[in-house]
This record gives sequence, C-alpha cells and structure tokens, in this order.
Amino acid sequence: MPTTQENLETAFAGESQANRKYSAFAEKAEKDGFANVAKLFRATAKAESLHAQGHLKAMGGIKSTAENLETAISGETYEFTEMYPPMLEQAQAEGHKAKTMMKWALEAEKVHASLYTKALEAVKAGKDLDAQAYLCPVCGHIEFGAPSVNCPICGAAPEKYILIG
Repeated sequence: MPTTQENLETAFAGESQANRKYSAFAEKAEKDGFANVAKLFRATAKAESLHAQGHLKAMGGIKSTAENLETAISGETYEFTEMYPPMLEQAQAEGHKAKTMMKWALEAEKVHASLYTKALEAVKAGKDLDAQAYLCPVCGHIEFGAPSVNCPICGAAPEKYILIG
C-alpha cells in the first residue's frame, strides 16, 4: 500500500497534467467557437491547479525562494541533459512530428536553468531581478528585457514575445 507521501506525489502529477490538458482543451474550444465550453475547461484547469498546489504544499515541496530556485535549476538541468536528449533522438529516428517541440524544449530548458541561476545569485545577494521576463509563445524561450531580435530557438519575431507580469 502506498504511503501518503507517495499518494501526494501521484496526485500532484495527475492534477498538474489535468491542468495543462484542460488549458489546451480550452484553447481548442475557443478556436472552435465554443466560448462557454472554453470557460468551463479554464475553470476546471484552475481548480486542478489549486489541488496540485495543495498537494505540493502538503508534500513539503515549497521552501525558501533560494531552495525553490535550486530545485528549479536541478529540474531544468535534468530535462536538457538527461530527459530530452534520448526523447529527441527517438523522435528524429521515427521522423515523428514531436521532434520539433522536443528540440525547442531541450534548448529552452538550457535557458531556463541559466536564468534561474542568475535569479539564485540575485536572491543570495538579497536582491530581486532587475529585468522583466518575456516569453516566446512558440517555443518557450525566455528573455530578460524586451527582445530586439528573433528568437534564437525557433526564429519567432521579437514582437511575438509576451511580457509576463
């Protein structure tokens, strides 16, 4: 029989996946002209996020900002060094359409780890970051400060980036 901690880990993963899935379903419903169905998916996605955050808190997974940044650096580094390389290789070998997003994700995770490292340095010095974050909505690349050139990962134009507030 699983422990409560193991149950929390399973529930956190399931609720997190449901949040992202329902968010994607909402976008599709919106595009298909079903505005209220999209709202239902978004409401449920938010509910699943509340559940996931509650489970993460109960697991003791939210710590100091510096510790959270260290956890984020570790996770992003794992993704671009261990997780994505064999997945990308497999998708390329199969000629699967997933190869593009896997390549973009692998490259974006490197940037994320680097930005988290800069943030950790700032936090350890008792400072906040001094620039706003801009997100490429195509591949997930993040820039500190407004981008002035195309995305280095997917080539999206600078005006496509989204200011994260």
